[in-house]
Amino acid sequence: MAAASSQAITDFFQPNPGTPKRQKFSTSPDHRHQPLSSLTTQQKYRMESNKCLAKSKRNLKICSQKVSSQSKVEGSGYVKLEELLVEETWLKALPRELQKPHATNLYKFVEKEISNGSVPRYPPQHLIFNAFNSTPFHRVKAVIIGQDPYHGPGRAMGLSFSEPEGTKAPSSLVNIFKELKQDVGCSIPSHGNLEKWAVQGVLLLNTVLTVRKQQANSHAKKGWEQFTDAIIKIISQKKEGVVFLWGKSAQEKSRFIDQTKHHILKAAHPSGLSANKGFFGCRIENFSKFKINFSIEI
Repeated sequence: MAAASSQAITDFFQPNPGTPKRQKFSTSPDHRHQPLSSLTTQQKYRMESNKCLAKSKRNLKICSQKVSSQSKVEGSGYVKLEELLVEETWLKALPRELQKPHATNLYKFVEKEISNGSVPRYPPQHLIFNAFNSTPFHRVKAVIIGQDPYHGPGRAMGLSFSEPEGTKAPSSLVNIFKELKQDVGCSIPSHGNLEKWAVQGVLLLNTVLTVRKQQANSHAKKGWEQFTDAIIKIISQKKEGVVFLWGKSAQEKSRFIDQTKHHILKAAHPSGLSANKGFFGCRIENFSKFKINFSIEI
């Protein structure tokens, strides 16, 4: 039975002292060809993370090639949304969801927006479903819910809160890193690319998956909310012990979550405006139960 939302997140998890503070996803030669039975738990975990990272890169490449090929054929480069969700585990978990009326209307809206081309839309097409293509359904351990993608050039990458290397991290992401440093000793990284979290089972999900340039919430109430509601419902129904967290967006989705099976962290949003009103001190380190290495430095 899950604890009530008034409890601290420390009630949900126990620290794992064996988890290193920093860990690179690389398969070292000394255990790459060893029998699985002779590998340590840490080595097995690293190998599994490597496989998931490689699969994420493969999925990204497939989507990029689809957009590139379509651009050469028709010029606009528009690819149907349902063709950009390529992670097999999500396709199995979402039977017929992409054929429902709200999805059809959403497709038409996004196609019109992208084909118009007068105002850029973010993220780039091949990254719209990056959260799902990076985090297989069976790997989901936690869901970090954001609002909509960053609406500035070169920032949105299809993962909530995440930004590619070479961009200045926003205050919300900096505050997340500060809390991690305080709790588990992770150094504050030089970039905000959270793909290493994603491949370890942290679903970085925005409520709305696309946006117009410099127009926050411009794609709200066009069908994305129904789609991401369905995602939350499916996770709630088919999995157990998942943590949903951070800010108003997470709290609004709570009605779709079976709180006897899952945990909702109703902490303040990590933005500069509200971090001091409940985000700092929310004890992120207890995710070590799930063996998530929060260090993202290369």
